Amino acid sequence: MAQYEYTAKNATSGQILKGTMDVPSRDEVIAFIRKNRMILVSVREAPKSLNFKLPGAGVKTRDVVIFTRQFATMINAGLPLVQSLSILAQQTENKTLKDITKAVVYDVEAGNTLADALAKHPKAFTGLYVNMVAAGEAGGILDTILLRLATFLEKNDALVRKVKGALVYPAVIISVAVIAVAVLLVFVIPTFSSMFASVNMELPLPTRVVISMSDILTRFWWAIILGAILLVVGARSYYSTPNGRRNVDGMLLKAPVLGDLLRKSAVSRFTRTLGTLISSGVSILDGLEITAKTAGNRVVHDAVMQSRQSIAGGETIAGPLQASGVFPPMVISMISVGEQTGGLDEMLTKIADFYDAEVDVAVSALLSLMEPVMIVVLGVIVGGMVVAMYLPIFDMVNAIQ
Repeated sequence: MAQYEYTAKNATSGQILKGTMDVPSRDEVIAFIRKNRMILVSVREAPKSLNFKLPGAGVKTRDVVIFTRQFATMINAGLPLVQSLSILAQQTENKTLKDITKAVVYDVEAGNTLADALAKHPKAFTGLYVNMVAAGEAGGILDTILLRLATFLEKNDALVRKVKGALVYPAVIISVAVIAVAVLLVFVIPTFSSMFASVNMELPLPTRVVISMSDILTRFWWAIILGAILLVVGARSYYSTPNGRRNVDGMLLKAPVLGDLLRKSAVSRFTRTLGTLISSGVSILDGLEITAKTAGNRVVHDAVMQSRQSIAGGETIAGPLQASGVFPPMVISMISVGEQTGGLDEMLTKIADFYDAEVDVAVSALLSLMEPVMIVVLGVIVGGMVVAMYLPIFDMVNAIQ
C-alpha cells in the first residue's frame, strides 16, 4: 500500500481539489477521480518524509549557497522554474538536499508557490530564505533575490566561522590541560604518595593538597563525572529559559575581549540581515522579526523586537536600539540617518561591511591575548603540581646533607 497525492478539477465549477489516498497503485487514484466526475490534473506517489535529525543528514550552508547560485543562474538564463529545480535535484551531491529539492519540485508542480514549498523544509531553508524568495516571486526578480541570498549566506557563514575559530584555540588548550592534570593525578601522584608514606615524613602543604586531589579523583571519579553531567544539564536548562538566556548572553557581551568580539559579530549579522531583507522588498516589520530570530543573542533579540514595536507605533528604529546599550553610537547614528534619507538598506550594508572588518581585528586580538594566557595557565597548573611533589624530595636531600 502506497500513499498518493492528487490534484483534480471539478468539472462543473472548475474548483481545484487536492488530496491523498492510500491505495495499491496509481490506477486506483485515477479510477476514483473518474468515478467522482472530476478532471485529473496530476497524481504522484507522495514523497517520503525525511528525518533531518539523523547524524549526517543535515544540509550545510555551503551546499545551500551552491544550490542558490546555480538556481539563480538558471532562472536568469530563462529556464522554467520546475525544470531548474529538477536539474538541481539531479546534480546536487548532498543526499538530504537532493530529496528536499525533489519534494519542492512536486509541491511546485501541484500548484504551490516556490516560497510555500521551501517553507516546508526549515532545516534547509530558513525563514529569511523563504521570505526573500516570496518577495522575489511577488516582484518578478527571483534571480536577483537568489543572488543576494547566496552572497548573504556566504558572508554570514564566513562571520560564523571567524567567531567559532576564535573559540577553538582556548577550547583545545583547556581540554589538553584537563587531560594532563587528570593523567598526573590518577597515574603519577599515587606513585609519589606511596613513596612518601613509606618514609613516614611530614609533607609540605602544597604536596598534601595535590595528594588529596589525587585521592578524591581516584575514589570519587564517578561522582565528579555525574556532577559534571548534572552541571551541564542544569546550565542548558537554565539557558533554555528566556531569563536565563538573557542573563547569560548579557554577561557574555560584557566579558572582556570576548564580549567585544560577540558584540561586533552581532552588529554585523543584524545589519547585514536586515539590509538584505529590506533591499529585497521584504517589509521592515517582517524584516525586523526575521532578524530578531536569527540574532543568536537574546539581548540583541529583545532590542530588535522593541524596535519593531516602535516602528509599528509610528516611531523610529534607532531609539530602542540606543536604549538597549548593545549597539555602538556610530551604528545608531548611521541607522538614524538612513531612516531620514530613505536609504536604510544601503546604510545597513555599509555598517555590516565595516563590522566584518572589525570582527577580523577582534579575532586577532582575542587570539593574541589568549595564546600566552593559556600557555601560562597550563604551565602554572602542571608545573605547580610537579614542584609540589618534588618539595618533600628536596627536604629529604637537605636532611641527609
